[in-house]
Amino acid sequence: MPRETPRSIKDDNKTSLKKSFSALVYIPRFFKEIWRTNKRLFVASAVCRLIGALLPVAILWVGKIIIDQIVLQSAAETSDLTALWTYVAIEFGLIILSDLVSRAISLTDSLLGDTYSINSSVKIIKKTNQIDVSLLEDSEFYDKMERARSQTTGRVGLMSNALGEVQSLISIVTLVAGLIYFEPYLIILLVLSIIPSFINEIWYSQQQYSLARGWTSERRELDYLRFIGANNQTAKEIKLFGLTDFIVERFKKLSLEYYELNKKLSIKRSALGFLFNLLGTLSYYGAYIFIIYRVISGAITLGELTFLSGSFNRLTRNLQEFFSKFTRITESALYLKDYFEFIDISIEPLHTEDMALPNKITIGFEFRNVHFSYPDSDHEILKGVSFKIEAGEKMAFVGQNGAGKTTLTKLLLRFYEPTSGEILLEGININRFKKDEYQEFFGVIFQDFYRYEFTVKENIAIGDIDALGNQKKIEDAAQLSLADQVIAELKNGYDQQLGKRFYKGQELSGGQWQKIALARAYMKDAEVMILDEPTSALDAKAESEVFDRFIGLTKGKTSIIISHRFSTVRQADRILVLDEGRVLELGTHNELMGNGLLYSELFTLQAEGYQ
Repeated sequence: MPRETPRSIKDDNKTSLKKSFSALVYIPRFFKEIWRTNKRLFVASAVCRLIGALLPVAILWVGKIIIDQIVLQSAAETSDLTALWTYVAIEFGLIILSDLVSRAISLTDSLLGDTYSINSSVKIIKKTNQIDVSLLEDSEFYDKMERARSQTTGRVGLMSNALGEVQSLISIVTLVAGLIYFEPYLIILLVLSIIPSFINEIWYSQQQYSLARGWTSERRELDYLRFIGANNQTAKEIKLFGLTDFIVERFKKLSLEYYELNKKLSIKRSALGFLFNLLGTLSYYGAYIFIIYRVISGAITLGELTFLSGSFNRLTRNLQEFFSKFTRITESALYLKDYFEFIDISIEPLHTEDMALPNKITIGFEFRNVHFSYPDSDHEILKGVSFKIEAGEKMAFVGQNGAGKTTLTKLLLRFYEPTSGEILLEGININRFKKDEYQEFFGVIFQDFYRYEFTVKENIAIGDIDALGNQKKIEDAAQLSLADQVIAELKNGYDQQLGKRFYKGQELSGGQWQKIALARAYMKDAEVMILDEPTSALDAKAESEVFDRFIGLTKGKTSIIISHRFSTVRQADRILVLDEGRVLELGTHNELMGNGLLYSELFTLQAEGYQ
């Protein structure tokens, strides 16, 4: 894919500080989701953090009293150590409590994070199922979905950071109150030590996000190159065609381009971070010298010295941690924005009226002057297609590659909507039916069916997943599709794990996989059956047997067959011939052979190839 080299952050993906802060509006909604995830864990985490926030100043205050008690008792003629040992015991108890609270926070965060991660991933999967196939095949939309999907870990980290931020804020307020009580001037030095570093971090965090966002598609390409360069599915072709160097060079070129941009940004961030941190260190030691001077002059006690130096040191670290977390939160909130934008995608029906589906098809389907072109494309795939599929009819779609055969089925299934024209079922526009209920009418096996790396039983039951526990139905479907012959050769039968991704998995040949996939169609026993090149990997004998069974088993059912093998197609009741997106011929096998047009030509050419 062409790209400029070298390249900086894409202009349309640059993120300003304003955008970084505006993304924080998603935080309250984020906490509502966490609250709904597990209320008890959320409350437990909040209580632990409140206690944890108050403990630092309490420990420092008790430490101050202990030091003052030591100085007092060492100067007294007769010492009474009762109070001193009491405060030592109290400090010991607070230290133990601090450790318990810290561990409780880690535990509740971990459990909350895991639960929230599960829930948010489920939401993304469900949302993806609601979205039209046309959107999912759009590269820009896919980038948005990828950003939402890939940031699950980041959202869990955001939860911990946001909860920790509240804890830090309470702790900071109590420590600041202590400083103001003794030495309010120290607050000025505190601000000088923290603010510049904070500004630097938040600026570069949004720059980092802009870079990552602008490179979403390229990072997907890198993941793809990693996949095809090192997996069993592509290994044979990679070796045979000597593609390793090509893939390596393409991967290196793209990854090094991203690396250089990221390196440049990281170096600037680190260099400025060092300078601002140096300013913070100087401010801290300035405060330390000021406190020592105040002790020497007698303005404060030794215990107060301990409290102030400890408070200032802890407060500096707390503020650095607070602003560092805030930086990470603003950065994560930008990804959170991607997540909620994806979840909030509105799925608007084309018609508000939901017609009841007929119990049985009695009239059939009709395409009326249907035109179709893919989004953002001027090229029409279908150009005024009109025809009818009668109820109970077996119709075949034929034509050369790119003629629009599969596109017709995708429109019929409402994966896409026609650019113009309409499709009717029983004389009613199919958009007036609920999409999910309408799609339940169909049993479909596509040429590019997915090979799920589940067990054999699960792979077949995908056709009717609610019948996963119905072993007889699964075995009957396997018999009808000839998959039972494949399963008989597998060591673990229906419980055999398929694919090489998981332990003891077994890979199947293309033809074996197709038989498993065909069984899915028989599992559903749908009102309408669609087979899109379902037997392309089978030999001629197996294909003939599969289609003979299919024709017999779908008697009385409406069905559509797409195939390049005309010996199969001729068994259909009628044959629709497409040519460059238009209906060229429509009729029985004998009628089309008598026309002497494209069908006759292609059939004759294929028949000669078998002689």
